[in-house]
Amino acid sequence: MNEAVSRSGPGPVMCIVGARPNFMKMAPILRAFAAHEPPIPALLVHTGQHYDASMSDQLFVDLQLPRPDLNLEVGSGSHAAQTAEVMKRIEPAIDEHKPCCVLVVGDVNSTLACALVAVKKGVPVVHVEAGLRSGDRRMPEEINRVLTDQISDRLYTTERSALANLLREGVDEARVCFAGNVMIDSLHAARPRARSAADTLRAHGLDPVMLQSKSGYGVVTLHRPSNVDDADTLRGLLQTLREVAQSLPLVFALHPRTRANIERFGLAGQIDAVRMLLLPPQGYLEMLGLMAGATVVLTDSGGLQEETTALGVPCLTLRENTERPITVEQGTNTMVGRDHAAIRAGVADILAGRGKRGRVPESWDGHAAARIADDLWRWLAGRPAAS
Repeated sequence: MNEAVSRSGPGPVMCIVGARPNFMKMAPILRAFAAHEPPIPALLVHTGQHYDASMSDQLFVDLQLPRPDLNLEVGSGSHAAQTAEVMKRIEPAIDEHKPCCVLVVGDVNSTLACALVAVKKGVPVVHVEAGLRSGDRRMPEEINRVLTDQISDRLYTTERSALANLLREGVDEARVCFAGNVMIDSLHAARPRARSAADTLRAHGLDPVMLQSKSGYGVVTLHRPSNVDDADTLRGLLQTLREVAQSLPLVFALHPRTRANIERFGLAGQIDAVRMLLLPPQGYLEMLGLMAGATVVLTDSGGLQEETTALGVPCLTLRENTERPITVEQGTNTMVGRDHAAIRAGVADILAGRGKRGRVPESWDGHAAARIADDLWRWLAGRPAAS
């Protein structure tokens, strides 16, 4: 066992993934661990929070992510039930493998659940993508972010403003390291393999001729409960998108939750516009190709806000707040909420050439994971030997 790792514990770095956004963050970290000199031993644990096997399997292939060493197969459930089940199933895995630390990414239920178990067992917790805040405690992800950061021993941030959030919450600056954005590492690695938008449409029996319109095309994703779980809210958004499609053809990748609610609320008629092409959830390489060629992306996804900024593609975020303010301050993102007029005006500005150009933020350069590996190695080496 490598000395730096053995000083903090007898086992490897236990790396946790649970849901789709985690995969994009973990893939470059594992590659950086393997490439580090000396290599950093790692054990990949999939909690199974994201339980759609076909989607998960394809993501592992697209991201060139190794198969998990352990799959806890937690599945779906309420936030409480899912968090509790992850905690129950990760504890014996920690006991068996005795990791030197547990590394969690992002803000899903698995992130907080595994961090809680680890810290209560005296195992150091490392949080990648720390310090992001929307200021909206109604978002389950916000609670997960705040609590995970409070109990983490080493925190890696994606943007400088995250440090101010952590200091305001009493986190010692000595625990924090600015590393950059590992999501962008994945984007850089995968872009040469991205599937073209035309090929993606053909694969689903759709005619890609629409992509050749004078104005190009837009990409739409919606999945947040605040947008899709209320009939009136969802109806209003779909009506707005239907109107947008009159001037800009839209490719709408329908999340299962969104599709189910459209059917439940009887709103299918709102998405039958001729210039709105509907797709099932897409793999990483397909979404990357769709976004890279788009005139604009309309979304409520946090990850897509970052990816569009890295790609230089204008993004209209259909939320009232964002935990990624750097995408607004420096990038291509504009917050339009659910306001019909703001969404239409945002699209009109982009079509008129007045959309945000933005710039790529500091250290979103494809090397964030390597910086994390270097720092984590030094940090583990500097910790007292495990008793």
